Amino acid sequence: MPPLEILMSSWQLDWAAAAFVMLAGVLYGWGMRSAARTGHRWPAWRAVAFYVLGLGSFVILTCGFTGVYGPQQRWAFTLKISLLLFVVPLLIGLGKPLTLARAASTANGRAALDAVLSSRPIRFVSNSFGAPLLGLALFSTFLTPAFYTLRTDPVAGALLTLAVPLLGLLMALPIIEESDFQRSSAYLTLEFMFVFIELLIDAVPGILLSLNGQVLDNVMSVPNPQWWFRDALQDQQFAGNLLWFICELLDLPLIILMFIRFSRSDKREAGAFDELTDEQLDELQNQHLRRRQ
Repeated sequence: MPPLEILMSSWQLDWAAAAFVMLAGVLYGWGMRSAARTGHRWPAWRAVAFYVLGLGSFVILTCGFTGVYGPQQRWAFTLKISLLLFVVPLLIGLGKPLTLARAASTANGRAALDAVLSSRPIRFVSNSFGAPLLGLALFSTFLTPAFYTLRTDPVAGALLTLAVPLLGLLMALPIIEESDFQRSSAYLTLEFMFVFIELLIDAVPGILLSLNGQVLDNVMSVPNPQWWFRDALQDQQFAGNLLWFICELLDLPLIILMFIRFSRSDKREAGAFDELTDEQLDELQNQHLRRRQ
């Protein structure tokens, strides 16, 4: 591993990351100001979570050690991308950006937000059926020569810096901000079962990187190597170990959050049934019987 002074002192300016942080920070601040004008007092701890934990971790990953040495070392790049996809969105989600957007918007703005959230692409990405497929597609590129292009090409790096956290937010926000993505308990049961399949799917690219005896991107050396650099095969195998570990470890809190979401949905539906009169329950039962016929 690199020495501590290199880990702490390695910094560079990532323009794509800087643009992301500035835009997100300004929009969140505008949201808090607009919400305050309408009488909504936004909790200070959510703002701290958004700016310090969410955007702060994003800056560390993109402008710190993993951003500086990601083009040379596969494991540093893998660590950056996997944490941008799985960890940073969860930390940003603690700031409840969708809830703040609703509090800060007019009726037309909330209607537009609802239209976006209910669109087919968002619904595909924001459930446990589509999200694992996108994550698998992203990490499967690490098994091809495209891995080198993703690490070293500036345009590809900028696109990943912007797209990966956004993809992670689409995966994380339905679990964190469940009120904006309400689904039936039966649907959540299917999602909950599919998460266990996801445990195996996420591990496949990491396992293949870790156990393969050949360098899959065909790049055996880097210019101006540091003394602590791993050779190409060790670098690839360590990247696979990190990817395997992170994917498996972070599925556990997601399962817990999904279980909490399922419990709340079940209680909400049970409460809705309790409020129905006997005549309304009889009508629902008759409708169900007519459908079965």
